[in-house]
Order: sequence, then structure tokens, then C-alpha cells
Amino acid sequence: MRVGLTALATAVLGCFPAVAQQYGSALAGALTDSTTAALFASQELLTLTIDAPLETIFHERGQKSTEYAGVLSYENPRGESVDIPVDLRTRGKTRLQASVCEFPPLRLDFSTNDVDGTIFASQDKLKLVTHCQDNRSEHEQYVLQEYLIYRSYNVLTDVSFKVRLARVTYIDTDRERDTLTRYAFLIEDEEQLAARNGWGVVRVPRIPPDAIDPLQLSLLEIFQYMIGNTDWSAFMKEQDRLECCHNTKPIGDAATGPVFPVPYDFDITGVVSTRYANRLFRENLDRMGLRSVRERLYKGRCASQPYLEHTFRVFNEKRDEIYGLYRDQEGLEADILEKSLEYLDEFYEIINDPVKVRREISRNCRRI
Repeated sequence: MRVGLTALATAVLGCFPAVAQQYGSALAGALTDSTTAALFASQELLTLTIDAPLETIFHERGQKSTEYAGVLSYENPRGESVDIPVDLRTRGKTRLQASVCEFPPLRLDFSTNDVDGTIFASQDKLKLVTHCQDNRSEHEQYVLQEYLIYRSYNVLTDVSFKVRLARVTYIDTDRERDTLTRYAFLIEDEEQLAARNGWGVVRVPRIPPDAIDPLQLSLLEIFQYMIGNTDWSAFMKEQDRLECCHNTKPIGDAATGPVFPVPYDFDITGVVSTRYANRLFRENLDRMGLRSVRERLYKGRCASQPYLEHTFRVFNEKRDEIYGLYRDQEGLEADILEKSLEYLDEFYEIINDPVKVRREISRNCRRI
């Protein structure tokens, strides 16, 4: 569903704020998870094989990179190998750079007829988050850590991207790269995310702040604070993009409101703390007065302050479940687990101390 600029402009002039205030809480609570595709209905680890001309694909590092034919394989419950034709290309922004990732993120493009009757039924285009570097073990930990951020937001709200963890064996049909097996994860398509929640994707250059469901915005703002993410905007697009927003995807109904911002792309966060984050994000860190991505900075609206008590209650109610995701994650190294939970402990200490809430959150809110 593509929402036009005219509809958005009309809503901004008239009914958006009232709709968000009147229906925000009820709508956020009424969203259902009844149409999750089979691929994302389970959290069982997928075992996949991708045969493709990887060396050729990795030479394509532009925003409009060429797709190349490959084959994705997996084993069905009967122990039979299922081979699915797939077109692959590179994608992303930071991780698309060869200086950052020798093994960039990929987009998988399926034909409907080829996926019918498979675990990928109903899938069209999927993002695959890869391990970035072949010979540095911490990059596989980054994959698991970013996957757990998505899963943590799933715990807090259904208005979130579903993900599926996989062990992927990559076979380069160009015969230039060694065969290897690494962790990766698939991300739900934005159109399926929107449809699953009963909405459409809102495709406009800017979202007026008052158009956004206030409870959902408060949840998003505190979540970004929890994970130490300052690389996002729920209102403005990136400079070189046509559509809003920066590392958030707006869904909803721009004609009548409200809009729900859905976050994605979490490698430049404090809880993950990738090797390249401080270097690539240095200018922004300096502008915000931060020494590293590990330092938190609240970027929420001052208009969200009345919703903080409710939002903190949600986070406290889900704390054990979120921590359980980390403790139960196979492959997550003990020191990474300890460091991650310590980082989350700091967050929970802040939101449960009124003095720290005023100092770290309320005083830093933005009047937009």
C-alpha cells in the first residue's frame, strides 16, 4: 500500500494529532500477530546453503546493484533437500562499503512459483544480515547480538520486524572464495510486517511528529535509549533517500492516522559496539558530545514525557523475557553475554531511579 503526499498533507493540516491522542493507546493494544508467515512463525535455527557467484556479486557495491542467479537449499522435515532458485544482490549502506565488510549484507529475491510449498512460501524479497568479515570471530557475535535486538523488540511489541536466525553455508560458484558456514539472519519484508498488523507502509519524505501513535513512539524512543542507539529518526529521511525515515520504517494509515515507526539496523549501537562503529560514526558522536557508541543519549520528544511511566512499566514487565533471550542464545560467547547484560542492567537502573530519569532522560528530551 503506497500512501501519497497529498493524503499526508491533508492529515497534517487536520486530524492527525487528534487521532493519535484519541486512538493511540487502543490501536497499539489491538494489533494482532495472526498472519505471521511460516518462515517467521518459528525461532528454530535454519540450516541453509547458498550457491551463487559470490565474488561477482560482491563487486557490485552500489545502491542499484545487479541481481545474479543462485540457488538456496534447505532440508525439509522429511530429510529431503529443497532447492529454490533465488536472485541475489548486495544491499545496505555502511556495511555495503568494502572497507567495512568484505562479505556484505544480501537481498534475496524469489519468484512466487518457486517458493510455493516451501518454508519460504509467500516470500518475495528478503534481507539477509551476514557476518561482514570472514576471518574475525567477533563479527559472528555481532550477528547474534543484532539478531537479539530485533528479538527483544519483538518481546515488547508486535509492531516490529520478525527475524529468523540461520547457519548459512556459502558456496561461491565463481570458485574465487572458500566455502564457509556462518551465522546470519533473515528480516521480515516491510510489506508483510505492515499487513500482519493491519496497516500499509507509509511512503512519504517526512512524518509529522504528532502523526505518530504516542505510546508506540515512547516505546521506540526508550528502546533506542536502552540499546544505545542514536543513529535513527522517526520523522526525517536520510539525505540521499526519497522516503522517510532514518533506520525506522513507518507503517499505518496516513489518511486518518496514526503512524507507527518500526526500527531496524542496529549495528551502530552501544549494546553491540561493533569494531567499526566509533570510527564511522565519529563525526555524529562528537556533535552529540559522546565519546563512544557505548554512551547513551535520549533522543525522545518532550511530548512523550507523559507516557514514560507506562513505557517503563512495559520494559520492567518484559525484563526477564528479554534477559532470557540473551541467556538462552546458542553461540553467544560468555564474555559477550556478560557485557550485554551489564549494559542492559545500566538501563534498568536508570529507568527505575526517578533522579536518574530526570537527569538522563527528561532533561535531554527534544522539543519537536
